[in-house]
Order: sequence, then C-alpha cells, then structure tokens
Amino acid sequence: QVQLVESGGGLVQAGGSLRLSCAASGRTFSSYVMGWFRQAPGKEREFVAAITRSGGNTYHADSVKGRFTISRDNAKNTVPLQMNSLEPEDTAVYYCAASTGWGISQNEHEYTYWGQGTQVTVSS
Repeated sequence: QVQLVESGGGLVQAGGSLRLSCAASGRTFSSYVMGWFRQAPGKEREFVAAITRSGGNTYHADSVKGRFTISRDNAKNTVPLQMNSLEPEDTAVYYCAASTGWGISQNEHEYTYWGQGTQVTVSS
C-alpha cells in the first residue's frame, strides 16, 4: 500500500510555471507506475502524464505535451510535474496516482491509489 500527498499548487498568471510534487510513503514506491490526472470544474477527470517504474519511459497527454514534464526520484519517493507555459485551460485540481499495472495507462481505473489533490489556478 502507498499513501500519496500532492503539493505545489497555487495561483499563477498565464504563461507562468508551477512545479507540483507528489510524495509517496512506503518502501515499495519503485514498484508502481505513477501518473498525474486533473479535474476541472464541471468536467471529468482526465489523464495528464505517467511514468514507468524506473522512470525510463514517460507519456504526456497531447494537451500538455511540450509544456509539462513528469519525472520521478525513486530514492526520495517523489513524482514531480513541471508545468510551463500555463494556460487558463490548465486550471483544475491535480491528482497524483499509483498503479500496480505493468505499463503506462491513461485509464484512471488502472490506478489504485490516489492523493487528495492540489488546486492549480491559471489567470488570464
């Protein structure tokens, strides 16, 4: 089992940057595929990015590709999400999630453990 805590959200102007972090508890962090999702008001939760156990492979949604970067530090049990060139459309609650599956998945149902979320608001 793993517990996830997100941090780093806040209010930023369009074009700015934020760096989210997900801190995981437990000794088996490196056995999980990790992902970031987001949910805007009135919308369904959507996939943002994911990273394999070793960190060797990543996948980003088309809507954030080239602007967001997911990474992980298995020694520190953290999964940062660097967000650059933020747009008002990026406003959402961002969630960190852990999957016991074998590979990267965009399907939220493949993820077993979730954090409480952190709010990101981008003003125009």
